[in-house]
Amino acid sequence: MLLLFEDYVLDVDRRELRRGPCLLPVEPQVFDLLVFLINNRDRVVSKDDLLASVWGGRTVSESTLASRINAARRAVGDSGEHQRLIRTVLRKGFRFIGAAREAQRSPTPTYCTSPVEPSQPDFASADRPANSGSVAETQMSRRGPRASIAIMPFQATWKTAGNFADGLSHDVISGLARLRRLFVIARGSTFALRDQTSNPQEIGRALNVDYAVTGSVARSRDRVLVKIELCTTDSGRVIWADTFETPLAQAFAILNDIPTRIISSLDAEIETEERNRAVLKPPNSLNAWEAHHRGLWHMYRFTSPDNEQARGYFERAITLDPTFSRAYAGLSFTHWQNAFTFRPAERQAETDRAFDAAGRGVLADQLDPAAHWAMGRALWLRGEDAGSLSALNEAIALSPNFAMAHYSLGFVQAQTGDPQAAVEDTDAARQLSPFDPMMYAICAARAWALFRLERREEAADWALKAAQKPNAHVHVHALAALILACAGRLEEAFREAGTVRKLRLGYSIEDFLSSFRVLGDQERIYRIAAKQIGIG
Repeated sequence: MLLLFEDYVLDVDRRELRRGPCLLPVEPQVFDLLVFLINNRDRVVSKDDLLASVWGGRTVSESTLASRINAARRAVGDSGEHQRLIRTVLRKGFRFIGAAREAQRSPTPTYCTSPVEPSQPDFASADRPANSGSVAETQMSRRGPRASIAIMPFQATWKTAGNFADGLSHDVISGLARLRRLFVIARGSTFALRDQTSNPQEIGRALNVDYAVTGSVARSRDRVLVKIELCTTDSGRVIWADTFETPLAQAFAILNDIPTRIISSLDAEIETEERNRAVLKPPNSLNAWEAHHRGLWHMYRFTSPDNEQARGYFERAITLDPTFSRAYAGLSFTHWQNAFTFRPAERQAETDRAFDAAGRGVLADQLDPAAHWAMGRALWLRGEDAGSLSALNEAIALSPNFAMAHYSLGFVQAQTGDPQAAVEDTDAARQLSPFDPMMYAICAARAWALFRLERREEAADWALKAAQKPNAHVHVHALAALILACAGRLEEAFREAGTVRKLRLGYSIEDFLSSFRVLGDQERIYRIAAKQIGIG
């Protein structure tokens, strides 16, 4: 069922909110709140109505309810001041006052892939190696098509924490599954083992998984502690452990902020573990999953030779499994890197290849956020900013915990879109992935956005942070030099300009401007700064 109001479409079955052609990010609970308000638009709904429908009868604080109402308003371009669509009725509740109607769902939008002849063979018709086995057979192995994980029920150590603990386990399971990177064991299977074992090796044998997550929800005076461990099931080795805290008075954060932080950490730790595991294996023995992660290992070294090696491993993964959407996303990334950094003279050809690979990824799995992320980046290279934003928003809607989609959205918004939104997007990326190998790029996008907001001193600080991060490339150092010069910090600007010349002899402002999208007024400012520091 579709709910239509103004230029918004709320797809209840697919749990999507769109404005025109653009998919908008919205948290699951906020989505439920919008659906409930619109379905009951003929009356005022009370707080008790909302608690019963949206929160399943759980009691929440006034501040939590207010924050969800505000989030619902922001999602549809409303505010507490204007109350154009969602009105607060004093001491009574809330009512959706916009004109809404129901309609049938339209066909799913698709992306058209490039008609350019690809530089790789058509992997859709590639044969699997004779010894690869069927999908059903390989899924029986712990080292199957993708790594597998079981999130065990979190243990509640005080009487009233049971609902919180179960809700936390459920949210982590759902969030990891939406990333579509791992094979996540369903809640029913893990909860059936609730009182039987917490030993990772026994969990591995019972559920045939590579990783097991166990945890607890405890109380310490006026605080709630969530303790968590991620272990391998072959040896029982702990590869990550952490404790998350929140004041007891704000315990509902257990079902909001903490799951997001746990999901992001689990995803990052397992990807690192899988990359390192793949590097230790002989290249000719890798399956598709392992070849993909060997490609990631090279990709995140951010050098031209490693980028080429990464491309080769992603192509191998696609040959072994033509339905592996993540491998297409990785392949698209390598061509994006060539177009943007390593082979600027071949930008158009590499852009076409990035777009082609991204399109194949979307066709392989339209629900993989990484596929839409790759498409969004490729569309940006093609100069299609509106399409890029739409694809990146689609990635976030599919998985709100996908840090790289938040960063890429900030990257596009910082240059030609909404700079304030770009600051928020890059903040989300930093929170979701605080040790990301692309932190230099996240900081650079934030610096660009702050510069457009006329917050030059802050922009200079963030540009310098970006330049000091590992993997920072020539364009990042150039951006830092330009922003520092505009902020009057000439000594630092000259130092960064010197780094630019060391990284690429003959680099000039024309290289910078041809790589990014620069609005007219900013182009003039950057040109003046470039002349001032000798890269004009």
